[in-house]
Parts: sequence; structure tokens; C-alpha cells
Amino acid sequence: MLRKTQDLKQPQIEVVDVLLGFEENEKLSRKKLASRRALQARRAIEQRMEEKALRATIVEPWLED
Repeated sequence: MLRKTQDLKQPQIEVVDVLLGFEENEKLSRKKLASRRALQARRAIEQRMEEKALRATIVEPWLED
């Protein structure tokens, strides 16, 4: 972006490129963290639902007697 609008020297261009790369890496890291947290939450919900279903399956025969 800046390269087209301003006449920058090579060290300035490198600094800008490093900063932009850092920002992109930060965005990617935040995205990965959010995905990981969502997956953990989904797994916890599924596990809870499986436990409830299993309890219901185990308790029903005991109540039928």
C-alpha cells in the first residue's frame, strides 16, 4: 500500500513489511485460538449429552423392575 503512494527507502519498506507480517500472524493466532476454544466447548457439550443419554439408558431398566 505505502509503496505505491510514497517513495520509501528499502529499510523503511522492510520495517513496514515486518509490521504487517506481525499483524497478520497475530490475527491468525487469534483465529486459531478461537477455533480451538470452540472445538473444546463443542466436545464438552457432546460429552455432557452422551453422559445424560447413558444415565437415562442405565436408569430405565432399574426403574422397570
